[in-house]
Amino acid sequence: SAMALLVLAAAVGLAVALGLLPRTPANRFCAASNNRTGFLCDDRATCVPASQVCDRVSDCRNGEDEQEKLCGDLPRSLPGYLVFRCSNPAYWVYADQRCDGMNDCGDCSDEMGSLAACPPCGSEWWSCSPVLYEYCSCVPRRLCRDGVQHCLSWSDEYVC
Repeated sequence: SAMALLVLAAAVGLAVALGLLPRTPANRFCAASNNRTGFLCDDRATCVPASQVCDRVSDCRNGEDEQEKLCGDLPRSLPGYLVFRCSNPAYWVYADQRCDGMNDCGDCSDEMGSLAACPPCGSEWWSCSPVLYEYCSCVPRRLCRDGVQHCLSWSDEYVC
């Protein structure tokens, strides 16, 4: 019986090595560029940013980031680590859109408050109360002193 188990283990190992049985990583979480949440491809080297999963463009060599079992019933079919639920339960965004400075949820819940738990504005951002609905508590520094009001206090034009 020990010999039978050894033969069986060798056969399964050979089948996996030859690609006859799928080698699916149990955990597909990875950190993509800028330390953003990502999806690990079967090659175990390619990390696709969360917001590029189920976008109808295959980023993994075998297209596993676009498979029906993953993308068939969004967001329920996605692993939880790829999804951020907005304060309004009817809305969700990809996890890498949380704390990216943009108002992706529409109510800033992906940028502010306890749900998002975002750090303060980074060096590329100016902290203020934005005029534009696009931003929540910071505006990109590239918009400073451009002759257009982006902060309620005009600090982006006179202080930033």
